[in-house]
Amino acid sequence: MSFLLARLGERSAKHPWRVLITFILSIVLLGGVAGAVGAGFTTEVRLGNTDSQKASDLLLSEFPQASGDSATLVFHSDAAGGVTAESAQATLADAFDEISGQVDVNTITPLQVSADQSTGFVNVVFDKVAAELSADHLNRLESAVEKVDQAGIETSMRGAVVDRWRDREPPVGEFLGIFAAFILITLLFRSFRATMVTIGAALIGLILGNSVLAVVSGFTDIPSVAPTIAIMLGLGAGIDYALFMVSRFRTRLRAGDDVVTAVKNANSSTGKSIITAGAIVVVSILGLYVTGIDVIGRMGLAAAIVVAVTALTAVTLVPAFLKFAGRRVLPRAERKLEAGTVSVKEEEGSRSRRIAGSVSKRPWIWVTASSLLLLLVASPALSLKLGQPDDSNRPVGDTMRVAYDRLNEGFGAGFNGPLLVAVDVKSAAGDELVANLSQKLTELDGVKAVAPAQFNDANDVAVLTVIPDTAPQSSETSDLVKSIRSEVIPDALNGTDANAYVGGQTATFDDLATKVSDSLVLLVLVVVGLSLLLLTYFFRSIALPIASAFMNLLSIAAAYGVVTLAFQTELGAAILSVDQQPVVSFVPMLMFAILFGLSMDYNVFLISAIREAKDAGMTAKQALIKGVGNTASLITVAGAIMALVFLGFMITTETEVKMIGLGLAVAVIIDVTIVRLILAPALITLLGERAWWLPKWLDKRLGKQPSMTH
Repeated sequence: MSFLLARLGERSAKHPWRVLITFILSIVLLGGVAGAVGAGFTTEVRLGNTDSQKASDLLLSEFPQASGDSATLVFHSDAAGGVTAESAQATLADAFDEISGQVDVNTITPLQVSADQSTGFVNVVFDKVAAELSADHLNRLESAVEKVDQAGIETSMRGAVVDRWRDREPPVGEFLGIFAAFILITLLFRSFRATMVTIGAALIGLILGNSVLAVVSGFTDIPSVAPTIAIMLGLGAGIDYALFMVSRFRTRLRAGDDVVTAVKNANSSTGKSIITAGAIVVVSILGLYVTGIDVIGRMGLAAAIVVAVTALTAVTLVPAFLKFAGRRVLPRAERKLEAGTVSVKEEEGSRSRRIAGSVSKRPWIWVTASSLLLLLVASPALSLKLGQPDDSNRPVGDTMRVAYDRLNEGFGAGFNGPLLVAVDVKSAAGDELVANLSQKLTELDGVKAVAPAQFNDANDVAVLTVIPDTAPQSSETSDLVKSIRSEVIPDALNGTDANAYVGGQTATFDDLATKVSDSLVLLVLVVVGLSLLLLTYFFRSIALPIASAFMNLLSIAAAYGVVTLAFQTELGAAILSVDQQPVVSFVPMLMFAILFGLSMDYNVFLISAIREAKDAGMTAKQALIKGVGNTASLITVAGAIMALVFLGFMITTETEVKMIGLGLAVAVIIDVTIVRLILAPALITLLGERAWWLPKWLDKRLGKQPSMTH
């Protein structure tokens, strides 16, 4: 691989314009293909062989009129008569007439009014799912109800159509992350050109990666939150990979290489580490598919695509940009000096070397202390509760939050999370059977109301809408779902060939949380196992991959603990200005897959530097201290950039993105401080020469030793 990467770097440096034009044309071409194949992202959650999925599939096949998504329009008035006042009724009737004639609107349900007559709502049901509509559909709805608002009646809306097509906040966090990266890289390199090569290549790689993702979304369903996660990860990884490449290029220039030779040598060595690190991230994220949870697997696929493209960009486009920049990537004072006369100052990394030296004198104490500290930070995760945020967790004043609160006040806490019981009757006595089931549901503790059954045209499938007493996030609602499935339905359908399934958003998210809990251990085993195999090949060691996995698991556990404190405790929620809420069910699983791969990035670069020093004839302890010193500044800056990029994504109203951003940032900060400066040196010191041991038979099987220089 090193030879191929060296050739690739050399060709890119000799033909930089050709490489740049190829990237630009690829982005343009992929954009055209994405438009042609109907690229788009979906809010649908499919969960395979689960009760909620069976309910959804049955209703969609037997109630085609309900196959589209909807928008719930909520109206509130404190005036006399509320929304039932004559003037209010006239205004609402005009709005409903206008909406009923809009494109793709199937039906508008009758206005339902609260007991105090202050709040009412209608459901606007479309012919298509939200992903197949457009922002114009939502704009027309907003225009129609604007007249109602102007008449003094408060209007708000929620639902899949609203969530999919409403205006999103500008990407302030992303811009702040890029700006912070610009400052940090400039301070590190002291060269504007070096900074522009790093940031520019990362951004182009990110655009190309998202273009590929857009094309893929035209052929397979990609969850709507996936592009945000992919951008978050791709931006952080892309900047890091380019940063390491530029740094190595500068080192080769200082050693006396001409520009093309420096690119060739940098791509041969650091390019190898980048491809290795990127491969581990991709393998870790794609490991999500072993869970059997399709929606989570496709989130991983989206992130893996973007990371893979950014890694390839680092070994193709960065060499071309380095040829453009030449010696101007060096600080101004070094550019005119004769090649080979410039060297890195000895004091660079001296503080880190001193820390590593101190740690190596008492390794057992530092391994124990740092491990206990990380376990203490991780301990809150023992009470981690999985769930799904709802509109009550949105910012105050958000239209979806207002609609949720008004429905909660007017109709009860459970009204925002109805359960749909789909009954496949399959017998002539369907009416009686469904009536019996409805009666048993009505008598069940925790049920506020059961709407009259609706039958399809063939009269062999019915749907019962169950309104719980409690809110969607409440554990009592989850218990109610379990009671209906395990007690009420079996009792009501006993002795018949009918089937009934509990669906709806609340039941779907409960099923998702259950599947996540059941498959998390499998994910950990698969991701750790595959990573150990890859690292054994690249490190040529048995002990180092195991030590790396141990360190990664500790930092991930600590990140879980911080996320639990931040979102599930009153203090943490107050600091972040969010509501207390469960951790989104797929967040721990996604965090694990991403973090295990990302943490290995820094392991690869650190251990590569130690290996290089050891191959130069140093003892294990000397190589450790030199490797830590040589990489400390670079890894610290790279980690700081990645953490800031991740924290920037917390400037959003999307709760799951906030959680992932915080968790990833915390893990990276822990990784470049406690793990890299203390735990890693202490563990490697304890291993000594055994760190590099590999059975001879395995060494033969693995083939030629790969170059792992940083």
